[in-house]
Amino acid sequence: MKRRLEKEKDAIALAISGIAKKYDVKPDDIKTLETKYHDDAGDWYVALGWNEKKAIVKMDSVLGTITEIKEI
Repeated sequence: MKRRLEKEKDAIALAISGIAKKYDVKPDDIKTLETKYHDDAGDWYVALGWNEKKAIVKMDSVLGTITEIKEI
């Protein structure tokens, strides 16, 4: 099955977009802390930080959608 989020940069772009929209933050203020790809589930996990906050964004690589945003 073809993945919509094939590359790490695609996952990072979607994660930043989701955080910017949900928390009303400028994309330039968001920093990528870490990225991981889960081979079995086909999910991307991107840890982002902005201001004094951090969040993990879980995305489905096949559908190309954000499935969860968890603030840590």
